[in-house]
Amino acid sequence: MISMFSLEWLAWSKGLATSAGLIMAIGAQNAFVLTQSLRREFHWPIALLCMFFDAVLMTAGVIGLGVAFTQSPLLLEIARWGGALFLFWFGIQAAKRALGSHSLSTGDSSVGSLKRALLTTAAVTLLNPHAYIDTIVLIGGIGGQYEPDLRVWFAVGAITFSVIWFSSLCIGARWLAPLFSKPLAWRVLDGLICLMMWSIALSLLVAL
Repeated sequence: MISMFSLEWLAWSKGLATSAGLIMAIGAQNAFVLTQSLRREFHWPIALLCMFFDAVLMTAGVIGLGVAFTQSPLLLEIARWGGALFLFWFGIQAAKRALGSHSLSTGDSSVGSLKRALLTTAAVTLLNPHAYIDTIVLIGGIGGQYEPDLRVWFAVGAITFSVIWFSSLCIGARWLAPLFSKPLAWRVLDGLICLMMWSIALSLLVAL
């Protein structure tokens, strides 16, 4: 007979693994956190805000809001169009940087202020429909299959990996800093980010 502790541990582990499979895929949010972590510019406040948004969206999904979201055509249309337009704009900014020549330095700033950094983080997260699909719909759908008491542990597991992941991006970027002291490395990264943002935007428009 499986003990209650074992069930809680299994739910937590499933939440952790599910979150890992979704969050580790490079997207707009991860690209922005990585870029700012390499620049050492407001990277911890940005990462903390990402963790907060993940916690709110994952919790909302697990308690059942995922179903309401997917059943609202208006919300889906707003999310798709708004997300596609923002991701296209984000890709243009990356393309401009890729065509330029810059390296990692203390004077190199892309956001300018903490307020702008946090607003950009909010936009990258909340204007991207994939954020809702991954957290509210997918994580919420899987977590919703558990009994109410175990849903909490599933959500905690999912949130735990979010904390681990964004902390790792902030801490691990220092080892990549020597590589990004070269302009070519930044051009390659920004070029990949541009292509990735445009491909996601295109996939959203095709789905319309």
